Order: sequence, then C-alpha cells, then structure tokens
Amino acid sequence: MSKRWFQAHQRDTWRRQARSKGYRARSAFKLKQIQEKFQLIRPGDLVLDVGSHPGGWTQVSVEETGSDGLVIGIDLLASAPVEGAQMITGDVTEKSSQEVILELLQEGQKVDGNFLGEPKNGKQRLFNSIVSDISPKLTGQYDRDQAISLELVATVFDFTLPLLVPGGSFVTKIFQGTGIEGIVNSAKQRFSRVQRFSPDASRNSSSEVFLVCKNKLPKPKRESRGKSVAQELDEHLEAEGIIQQKSTEPEPEVKSGFRRIPKKE
Repeated sequence: MSKRWFQAHQRDTWRRQARSKGYRARSAFKLKQIQEKFQLIRPGDLVLDVGSHPGGWTQVSVEETGSDGLVIGIDLLASAPVEGAQMITGDVTEKSSQEVILELLQEGQKVDGNFLGEPKNGKQRLFNSIVSDISPKLTGQYDRDQAISLELVATVFDFTLPLLVPGGSFVTKIFQGTGIEGIVNSAKQRFSRVQRFSPDASRNSSSEVFLVCKNKLPKPKRESRGKSVAQELDEHLEAEGIIQQKSTEPEPEVKSGFRRIPKKE
C-alpha cells in the first residue's frame, strides 16, 4: 500500500460521510446518487442486491423500500446482518444460491418476521429492481480483467432478468473499455431506456461506470429473442475481433509417446 494512496484514502470525503451517517461503505453514496437521479426503487418494492458485501447498497435499498418492501442481498463474502433485509452468503452464478433466492422471494418474508403475503395465483413473486455493485477478482492484466468483468455482468443479467417484473429496473457496475458496447447493446434489447451514469462518489481514478436500465420490456426485441446476454456478448466480441470464433470441428487427435530405438549390435 503506497503512502500516497493511504493519504488520499484518509482524505476521502465520501468515506468520512459514510462513517458519520452509519453506512458500511462509501459506495452507499453511489447508489444514493443513482437513486436521486433515476428513482429506481420505490416504497414497497422487492429488491435484489447482487455483490452486496459489506452491505452499503443493501442499507440504502432498505431505506428506499421502507417497511413494506423486501431486500435480499447476496455476496461471496459474509456480511453482518442488515436490519430489514435478508443476507445470503453465496455465489449468485451457482444453482444452490439461486434456489435460496427463489425460495426467499416465494415466501416473501422479512428477517423481522413480518409476512408480506402469498404470491398471487401461486405465481412466482418477481423483483421490482435489481442493483449490482459486483466486481470480479482482478488479476492486474487489463484485457483479462475486462473480459472477466463483462462475463460476470452477462451472467448476472441472464439469471436475474427472468426474476424482474416487466417495467422493472436494473443497475450494474461495469468498466469502460473493450467490449462494453456488447453489454450496452444487449441491455437496449431488453429495456426501453438504457443510460451510462458516473456518480460523483466514484473515485476519479476508477474506470467504473453504472449501466442504468429502466422499464424492462415484456419480451426482448425480435433480434434478441432466443438468445442470452452471454451469447450476444460473445457474438459482439467475435465481430470486433476480440475473441476468436469457437470452431465446431472436432480437434484432431494428437498422438504422443516415445519411439523405441533398437539397440545396435
């Protein structure tokens, strides 16, 4: 850790404000600024917070949904309980974690025991808003980190979109750079309004930007029907020459071994 970084960290006004207002991380102000501009979350909403650790975005979501709402947060890292929310420790891309989310969504219960009512007509309850500040483990290699980040965002899209009501909203962190248009274009096939937004609370040195998607369409536009976001991302990256198209031909069998050399008499 460099001395310069430490000094900047200590002078960080958002960090100080977060501490004074009881938020667990400065990133809480990113969601507050997104909410102030776009009004994504309303009282009584059901919200899924992906990549929730340490809980700053979950705290803001609980504030916005109020006592009649439901907030579920999930992250690989365990977080201390957030009053008014259900916290899950797990990987959102794994089936076991996804099943827990579906069960909590179906039950419609908050951690304080207040029951929000049975799903109507036995149908699966759906989220009104999905917020994601998720980030992959970075390697320090830009191209590789960018690819990993895009793939993670695509995976979150593909799992969570079926759980989002028509007209619902989705916001995710994404990093500016190669391939980002693949995610943006795919989002535009599924939402009527898609916009990139950089909150003041983001660090000046960061390339992060938030993709704000409003009014989910009842069905994707025609050219995206039958395709996942991950598939469309791969197609975009292939068209841009960023990745090579995967061959459908079977790889030739390569035989290897040692050749026995006869001993000279």
